[in-house]
Amino acid sequence: MTLRNVLTAGLLLGVAACGGGGKAAAPAAAGGGTLTILSNQDFSHLDPARNWTMPQMDFGIRLIYRTLTTFKAGSHEIVPDLATDLGTPSDGGKVWTFTLKEGVKYEDGTPVVSKDIKYNVERSFAPELPGGPNYAQLYLADAADYKGPLKGEHLDSIETPDDRTIVFRLKRPVAEFSYTVTLPTFAPVPAAKEAGAQYDNRPFSSGPYKIERYDRGKEMVLVRNPHWSAATDQVRKAAPDRIVVKQGLRQGVIDDRLIESRGEDASSISYTDVSAASLAKILPRPDVKSRLVNAMSGCTDMIGFNTSKPPFDDPKARQAVHFALDKQALQTAAGGPAMTSIATSYLPPALSGGTAQDVFRLPPGGDVEKAKALLGGKGLNVKMTISTGDKALGEAVQASLKRAGIEVVLTPVDPSVYYDTVGDTAKTPDLFTYGWCPDYPSGATFLPLLFDGRTIVEKGNSGNVWQFKDEAVQKRIDEIQAMSDPKAAETAWIDLDRQIMQSSPAVPYAWDRKPILVGKDIAGAVGHPVWSGQLDFAVLEVKQK
Repeated sequence: MTLRNVLTAGLLLGVAACGGGGKAAAPAAAGGGTLTILSNQDFSHLDPARNWTMPQMDFGIRLIYRTLTTFKAGSHEIVPDLATDLGTPSDGGKVWTFTLKEGVKYEDGTPVVSKDIKYNVERSFAPELPGGPNYAQLYLADAADYKGPLKGEHLDSIETPDDRTIVFRLKRPVAEFSYTVTLPTFAPVPAAKEAGAQYDNRPFSSGPYKIERYDRGKEMVLVRNPHWSAATDQVRKAAPDRIVVKQGLRQGVIDDRLIESRGEDASSISYTDVSAASLAKILPRPDVKSRLVNAMSGCTDMIGFNTSKPPFDDPKARQAVHFALDKQALQTAAGGPAMTSIATSYLPPALSGGTAQDVFRLPPGGDVEKAKALLGGKGLNVKMTISTGDKALGEAVQASLKRAGIEVVLTPVDPSVYYDTVGDTAKTPDLFTYGWCPDYPSGATFLPLLFDGRTIVEKGNSGNVWQFKDEAVQKRIDEIQAMSDPKAAETAWIDLDRQIMQSSPAVPYAWDRKPILVGKDIAGAVGHPVWSGQLDFAVLEVKQK
C-alpha cells in the first residue's frame, strides 16, 4: 500500500494485544469531547494528490476528505463513499463509471461535484506536486505526456458529463479499479481552491472535520465540518467534537505520558509507534498493556540502495549487503520477536499465499563470509540516511555490515522531510530505510510500484526510490497485469518476487506489528488491516463521564 512510515518503528484481520489474541478492549462511548493526538513529527503531505504515507493517509481520508470508495473500519471490505456504488465497468473493464451521492458538501456548504474529483486526479500528474499515488499515471488512457492542470491542460480520458457522473477510460482492463479509487488521488479538490504546494497547509474539507488552525511542526486543530452529513457516510463515526494534533514531541515522552494516562493524556493517542525502549514499561503492566493496539501491519520494512551509482549499481555489492546484514540485530532494535518477524522476501506472507517465501535461506545473523567473497576481499565506504527516530536501527545496520568490511556513515534527517529526501533522484543516499504496504490485497499494489523502472520520476518518487531498472522485470509486470485470472496472477507475483530478490535492489528485513498506545479514556481503538495496522481515525471516540 502506501509507503510505510518506518521512521519510528500487514494484511491480517483483527487487532491483537502484544502476546495475546484479542483487541484492545474499550467500552462504547457517546460522541463528543476532544481527542488529542501526540506526534513526534509534522505531516509530510496532507494534499490528497500527494498523500501516500501512513499514517497521514489514514488521517486525511478518514477526517478531512472523502474518496469515491473506502474501506470499512477494521475490514478489507470496500464500500461506497462519495459514490453511490462500487462503480460500473464496461468495455471489458477498460471504462469505469461512478455516480456521486446527493447531499455531500464541502466545509462552506457547496456541493461536491464530479469535476472536482477529475481535477484532483489531474493534479496527481503535476511535477510541481510530487509524492502521491501514481495509479492514475499507470492506468489512465492517453496520459503519457500529461503534466497536470496547473497550466490549464486537462485529461480527455476522465469525463464528467454532469455534476454527479465521472467516467474513467483506462489503457487496459483493471478489474480491481473499485479498490484503486479508495486512494486520496480520488478525493475532490475544487479548482478554485488550488494553492499549488501550499495546499498541503489547508486542504478544503469534504469530510467530517475542517482545519481551524495549523502551525506547522507544532499543532493542528480540527473542528467539525458543519455541512458533513452522517446520512451520506456509512464509515466515519466522527465522534469527537474537536481533534488536536500536538507535534514535535519526543516519542519516549509520548509513551510515558500515555502510560500514566493522566488529565488530558487520558483522552490522547500516539500518532506513531511506541518506541522499543518503552515496551519494557508497558508489557509488565496489564492495565497499560490492555491499551496497546498491536495489529499486524502487512508491510515490509527494507534497507534500500541507490542502484543508479557506485557502489550499488553493482548487483554483487547489493547482494553483499544482503548477506552481511544481521537481521536478528535489526529485529532486536525494533523491539524483538514480539514486535517483528524477520522478512525473507518483499511480499509479506498475506500476499504470498499465507506462507513466507525464503529466497536465499540465510541464517538470521547473515553470512559474513559469503558477503566478503561477493566483495572480492575489498571493503566499501558508504553513507546511510536514517530518520532521527531510527538511531538504534541505523547502528544495528552499521555494526552488522562492518563485519564484512562495509563502513557505514549515518546521516540522520528530520522525519517530515525523510521521504522527500530519498525520493529525490539527485539526493538519494547510498543506503536508507524504507517500507511498503499494499494499498489493497493484491501483489499488483506492491511489486509494480516498487520495481518498475518506468515509474521513476526526478522528484517525489514514492515507490521505486532505489531507481531500479530491469527490462525483464518490466516485461513480466506487463504480462501479469494482463492476466484475467486472479489466482494465476497471485502465483505469478510470488514468482516475480523471487526473481527480483536475486538482483537485491533492496533488502527486506522485517514484517512487523504496529504498536500504538492510547489513553484510558479512548474507545474504538482498532488497527486497520489494510492501512498497515494504523489506528482507524474514523471510529475513535472519547469516553464521556
